[in-house]
Amino acid sequence: MVSRRTNAHGGKTHISKRWKTKRRTKDLDQIDEDIKPENVEKLLDQEVDFDRPGNAQFYCLHCARYFITDRALQDHFRTKVHKRRLKALELEPYTIAESERAAGFGNFEFAQKRKIETQPTKEEFAESKRMKVDPEEQ
Repeated sequence: MVSRRTNAHGGKTHISKRWKTKRRTKDLDQIDEDIKPENVEKLLDQEVDFDRPGNAQFYCLHCARYFITDRALQDHFRTKVHKRRLKALELEPYTIAESERAAGFGNFEFAQKRKIETQPTKEEFAESKRMKVDPEEQ
């Protein structure tokens, strides 16, 4: 008889549950709330928090991850993981109203695609917050 290979932590539910949730991040619907314009400013301009990597100054909105340096954050923007997350966020999240329409209460509409771009860098974000003053108007 051929021996069967067992899963890692197979049969030990207390261990396997812990490993499944160890690196759990925010779900897509939670990230969709974060990328709304009123929440973006709060997340990109966080106060210094010594318990977070990089003192909570380098945060990726789309992946909900903190990075140690700006260089690490810029490198992350070029990875497959980040690009996959951007692709997943293109579809609007599934809502209760959409499920009711699919069940026959209203007209069904397909989920709309939207354009998701990588977040601005710290410098670009700071420049967009500054007021532009025209010297001729003064």
